[in-house]
Amino acid sequence: METFKKLKQFYLPYKAYFFWSLLCLLVVTGITVVYPIVLQYTIDHIIIGGAYNTVSYVVMIFGGLMAIKVLFTYFQQYLGDMFGIQSVYSLRNALYRKLQYLPFPYYDNAKTGDLMSRLTADVEGFRFFLSFGFSEFIRLLLLIIISFSVMFGYSVPLTFATMVILPFLCFAVYRFDKRIHPAFRNIRMSFGKLNTNVQENLSGINTVKSLSREAFQTDKFNNSNSNYKQFNLETSNVWAKYFPLMEFIGNLSIVILLSYGGYLVIQSKLQIGELVAFFSLTSYLIWPIMNLGFVINMFSQAKASGERLLEILDEPEKIHEVNNESSYIKGDVEFQDVTLIYPGEKKSSLETVSFKAEQGKVVGLIGSTGSGKTSLTQLITRFYEPTSGTILLDGKDIKDYSLSQLRYNIGFVLQETFLFSTTIKSNIAYGRPDISMEEVIEAAKRAQAHDFIMELPQGYDTMLGERGLGLSGGQKQRIAIARALLLNPSILVLDDATSAVDMETEHQIQLALQEAMKNRTTFIIAHRISSLKHADEILVLDEGKIVERGTHEQLIQQSGPYKRIYDIQYRDQKIMMNV
Repeated sequence: METFKKLKQFYLPYKAYFFWSLLCLLVVTGITVVYPIVLQYTIDHIIIGGAYNTVSYVVMIFGGLMAIKVLFTYFQQYLGDMFGIQSVYSLRNALYRKLQYLPFPYYDNAKTGDLMSRLTADVEGFRFFLSFGFSEFIRLLLLIIISFSVMFGYSVPLTFATMVILPFLCFAVYRFDKRIHPAFRNIRMSFGKLNTNVQENLSGINTVKSLSREAFQTDKFNNSNSNYKQFNLETSNVWAKYFPLMEFIGNLSIVILLSYGGYLVIQSKLQIGELVAFFSLTSYLIWPIMNLGFVINMFSQAKASGERLLEILDEPEKIHEVNNESSYIKGDVEFQDVTLIYPGEKKSSLETVSFKAEQGKVVGLIGSTGSGKTSLTQLITRFYEPTSGTILLDGKDIKDYSLSQLRYNIGFVLQETFLFSTTIKSNIAYGRPDISMEEVIEAAKRAQAHDFIMELPQGYDTMLGERGLGLSGGQKQRIAIARALLLNPSILVLDDATSAVDMETEHQIQLALQEAMKNRTTFIIAHRISSLKHADEILVLDEGKIVERGTHEQLIQQSGPYKRIYDIQYRDQKIMMNV
């Protein structure tokens, strides 16, 4: 129950639905137990006793009770569903909000398919128990209590004799609970892994087909599917073992009832109608106890789901954030002996990096893959926190700014462009949804995107497919650049932003960016020397350290790594000129 206690904030606000549902359930259960009493009266007083004149009254009363039961059953189920649906609505919102604010390191290890499984299958498993499992448990409990009371009224000795097997039945239910919960936990985890395989495969289907790895992916899915099947079979095995055992124990109670009850009838210590009613009441008592296995089944699934949901809700957001909002950020950036070691890694991604970028300056970052270029810019936006050292913005520690203010003032064009499945206009205005159409068009023009957008069937209202499907890589990057420029940021970060465009388009974008970069600090990550020539300072990184710094003209005069990169990239041009 610890899991449900931790999640009570999501269902307690809707407890009114639950209590009204219980009230209706009480009425329905009370009427259900009346059936054996009506049956006993019919046999003993009408059929045997000859009170035929009361038949019409019994029929009317019984019919009325049936109508009332139908009405209250409807309200009980409706209110129970309302309790579960409203609770899960709040829970799902909280989970989604949590995922939005969890820091980047969390997603370094999280699997998309598993997270989707938690927000769908696990949430629904929890909802089903809230909507049906809670009320079903109480219904069974009420049936047991009321049936016991009526049975004692008929015959105390027969009640004790019939219930002698009750401790054995309860023990079997207890053992069932101990075995079924870990089984359902394994099912939920394997289902999450299965979802992850499907999601990764569909997202990377181009890579799979281009490398002819269809058979490998099929085998990989088969393995995950086999594990999921195996855990389901193990769960079915537990159920198959315990349910027949509980049914056998319950049937022993019926054998005792018929043997000892028949003896009491022969001895005239019990009427036939009372024995028949007793038989019905015994089923109301034994079967609910056996059905506790079904409720435990639901409870175990809900508990396993709740534990997986709590893993997300309990995940610390870690980033310390202040509510201080400064009026203006100029864009002076300074790194002071900054070191970054990613969680779970021993080697530094950045080591004692120090530099200063004043407002309006352009800083180029170049180096081999894994040298720390992207890591450096991700520290400015606080996607990650430095292991040691200090990062200053306008002379203040960046931790003294709120995340919203900090990131609103940084236009970030990621290396891997992501566009949402909505219109081009909405994608460009994503950071400022209330912006005017004129400003959207102006940002697109500055990013050299306006012309190709106007050639599309609906222009800026053109709907994009998933991840910008339908546009070329260069077109997607230009839309991403327009999205960043629309923020009018104090700091602009271009993480290999022109890597997917041809040389002519790159030249056009560079001309547009020259205007966009005026009076704002700009960091350009690039592998092409041509993208960095105009930078005020170029930082050459290698294994997390700054190994060279200077302007383009200064660096090509040296015999360091920058000169080697320059020679490699311009070798073909020199050869052509000599020819």
